[in-house]
Amino acid sequence: MTQTDVTPKGRGTIPAIIFGLLILSVVVTYSVGLNGPITMAVVFVVAMAVGVPIPFAAGIATVAGLYIADIPMTLMAQAAWTAFEPFPLVTIPLFVLAGQLMEQGGMSDKLVKIAQKLVGAYKGGLGLVTVVACMFFAALSGSGPATTAAIGSITIPAMQEEGYRSRFAGAIAAAAGALGSMIPPSNLLIIFALVTDVSIPRLFLAGIIPGIVLGVMLMIVVFIISVRNDYGGTGEKFRWGPLLEAFWEGKWAVMAPVIILGGIYAGIFTPSEAAGVAVAYGLFVGMFIYKGLTWVKLFHAFKFTAIVIGTVLFILGSTKAFGQLVTIFDIPEGVLGLFRGLVEYPWLVMLLIGVFYIIVGMWLESIPQIIIFTAVFFPLVTSIGIDPVVFGIFTVMTCEIGFLTPPIGVNLFVAARISKISIEEISVGVLPLLIPYVLMIFLLVFFSSWVTFLPDLVYGPTR
Repeated sequence: MTQTDVTPKGRGTIPAIIFGLLILSVVVTYSVGLNGPITMAVVFVVAMAVGVPIPFAAGIATVAGLYIADIPMTLMAQAAWTAFEPFPLVTIPLFVLAGQLMEQGGMSDKLVKIAQKLVGAYKGGLGLVTVVACMFFAALSGSGPATTAAIGSITIPAMQEEGYRSRFAGAIAAAAGALGSMIPPSNLLIIFALVTDVSIPRLFLAGIIPGIVLGVMLMIVVFIISVRNDYGGTGEKFRWGPLLEAFWEGKWAVMAPVIILGGIYAGIFTPSEAAGVAVAYGLFVGMFIYKGLTWVKLFHAFKFTAIVIGTVLFILGSTKAFGQLVTIFDIPEGVLGLFRGLVEYPWLVMLLIGVFYIIVGMWLESIPQIIIFTAVFFPLVTSIGIDPVVFGIFTVMTCEIGFLTPPIGVNLFVAARISKISIEEISVGVLPLLIPYVLMIFLLVFFSSWVTFLPDLVYGPTR
């Protein structure tokens, strides 16, 4: 599932809109006297409002800003080149491909079976299975929508057959699937690291505990709702035998995150090398162990990866130039000035940024959101003493809420399609499952030291 649609809506529509908006920006600038940053913001918002895809909208706004600042348009090409240059960027397509190979090769089925033996007998068992399986698969895919699709396609129909309300079944898969962006490896954490030069391994380690805590909180909400509505549950007592048997059958799937993450933290290989190992492992297990990979599935995995990375690169190219122009116009300094009276209250600054991110996340995709607004807010939060790693986890957590809020909630669209219900209906069903995410935001704001416990334990505290 691609995270952004960059397909033009019509052959002549996009060029006409681009030309019209550029003319409009020039007229407004010279007649009303608006400065560059305001014009960029107006053009960006208007472009999205009329249906221009986000990468194009960012590009249009950047061109308008360059024209007003009398900066050569070659900055666009230079920015795109520098955006594609960092070697860790190769990590994203490799992890996407590895997730696809593992899903197509049958690993997701094995993880669901393990989860069923672990929590399936309790009230709301299939709902709990969905959350646990998403936590397992999140350590393979690195993507929220991919996790929702891989696990939801198995568990949502099963929940519907067991009497779960369709909107609740879809909401569980959507909310639990968002864990794919928090539990490492995470594509969004990699993007944040590329933008800020924060250590990828530190971010990965920092995402483990919040991901597990959030998963447990989701399970509590699912269990409470299931008890109230008498959803599922066989009443059988938990037994170690079937669980250990399921673990043995799925040992190759369970070993994948151990090898990938263990190799990173042990210093055996870098995150980029780990992604390559993940691809080789997924290909080997899928073709020769579980034998779920066929040539057709292999082709679809490569095709899916090409579409995703093409979209990501397009977004990076345009939004990188947008972010550079934001810095040229000293917008971060302006934002710092706005918050200068609140620097003594870092918690309030974080809450205000969180509210802003959540609102923006309802309309903007996660990758451009991170690239554009991290350039604005990162200097502010570091200047008031907030740990960069904590801010990275906080940023991705707000993006996860964006996955679950219309009209751009990608996870909702994936789960709604599998559930065969409307986006409006699943948007209502997911509301109770947003409570754990909101609670996590408050935990990150007021009690952040636990987030950096694992990174500090392994690599030592930052200085």
